Amino acid sequence: MNELIGQVITALVTDENETAFFVQKDGVTFELKKETLEQELTIGETVTGFAYENSSRELILSTFIPKSRVGHYAFGEVVETRRDLGVFVNIGLPDKDIVVSLDILPTITKLWPKPGDRLMIAIEVDQKGRMWGQLADESIFRSISKGAKPEMKNQDVMGTVYRLKLAGTFILTDDFYIGFIHPSEREAEPRLGQQVKGRVIGVRPEGSLNVSLKPRAYEEIGDDAEMIMAVLKRQPDYAMPYTDRSDPEAIKSYFGISKGSFKRALGRLMKNGLITQAEGLTSLTEKGQADIAPITDDEKQD
Repeated sequence: MNELIGQVITALVTDENETAFFVQKDGVTFELKKETLEQELTIGETVTGFAYENSSRELILSTFIPKSRVGHYAFGEVVETRRDLGVFVNIGLPDKDIVVSLDILPTITKLWPKPGDRLMIAIEVDQKGRMWGQLADESIFRSISKGAKPEMKNQDVMGTVYRLKLAGTFILTDDFYIGFIHPSEREAEPRLGQQVKGRVIGVRPEGSLNVSLKPRAYEEIGDDAEMIMAVLKRQPDYAMPYTDRSDPEAIKSYFGISKGSFKRALGRLMKNGLITQAEGLTSLTEKGQADIAPITDDEKQD
């Protein structure tokens, strides 16, 4: 029986009752619930489905084929955490979640996945026929990833944490790039399975990304400063004819804020080394140019 659990099998319909068909494969009988079928079956037909044991220890055949199976890895959503057992992952079955054992989770429990996080798992069947979640290893993530190009630098990315190391955190982005987050580029260590938003701060020669979870400097210093940075990034030479000595009415007319607010924002940007003022111009420094977000298509149209 164990060699059938967690697999896609083709079985023979041998019997039925009001609510289910019963199918056999290699002498093992599985229940196939009628409510899950799109069309009726007849005794003597064959049917293909996913074989598993549900939470009530019943042998079930489902015509829904989950992506996570024996030898097949896919993301599933964490739905429950139990400190004495591990975490439960939903792979799409209506009556069975897959447990990822605490034995293969981080030793620090605060780094365990929480409900809503994602884990890439395949199914492993033990000698008692129980299904367990097997975490994808580095080779699996590398095999499904693609190489990044240098122009990705400073782009925003979303990714799922798949590996925790002392050296840093590894993620797979939603676009299937491998990313690495050094401890200096995060405020706290993300959980396994956590979905994080970051920005690309470098592209390595082999095509993986260096990612920071810290906000860009201008994003930390207020809306007015962000607006000024947005204005500067649109200028061909990253410079504008407004400084802390500009006329208050001109500032109000162009930026919609008072001169006091404008000067405070400029002060914060200068303190962070993002701008400089000279000869009646406010200009981005090299650091400021490196820190700006890429211009979106909508902004280009504006």
